Amino acid sequence: MNEAIVQAVEGFVTTPWVYVVLFAIAALDGFFPVVPSETLVITLGVFAAATGDPSLPLVILVAALGAFTGDHISYAVGRTSGKKIFARLTPGSRTHKAYTRVGTLLEERGGLVLVVARYIPGGRTAATLTTGATGFPRRSFTRYDAVAASTWAVYSACLGYLGGAAFEDEPLLGVALGLGLAFSITVLHEGVRMVRARSARKAADVRQEPEAHRTADAHQKVSA
Repeated sequence: MNEAIVQAVEGFVTTPWVYVVLFAIAALDGFFPVVPSETLVITLGVFAAATGDPSLPLVILVAALGAFTGDHISYAVGRTSGKKIFARLTPGSRTHKAYTRVGTLLEERGGLVLVVARYIPGGRTAATLTTGATGFPRRSFTRYDAVAASTWAVYSACLGYLGGAAFEDEPLLGVALGLGLAFSITVLHEGVRMVRARSARKAADVRQEPEAHRTADAHQKVSA
């Protein structure tokens, strides 16, 4: 059974269609993050190491081009409809907070946010949409996004390749490792995000406490 699965997958990854699918999913993930494209890129990296197909350089190139294309579609949507989309979000919801946070970071750190957000499933969409909605210069966006898409593709594909190299005789174990790595990275990013959000809330509460005390003291003085 396992051998049949491996043969079926190997039959697909040796065809040119694998690059078409990779480009489509990487592009789609840029503006409609249904399934993180990292999973596919890492998996193809595993097979590149374990079986020799597909070509690792082509996987990196196609993944980068797909991500670059998808990010620009997201940017264009944000440029034309970003404000309307943001207005429809429920205040206080997770998505609303993500867009607000990205907007603040863009003001503080500029295009570097795009590079960091590319490694966060879901965060990249919020970043590119918000970048377009805030009127961030297209030329600067293209420059930063080229760096983000390229480094992301190299990182994801090579991560899978290193995992696959350790399981040349057991491709399924290599794929399982690749999927596990992709899932672990997603969980790690989400964990870091939650910790940082909790720390930010605590810092905000600490700043608000002195202000509340000052307000209370002022009311007491007025009453006296």
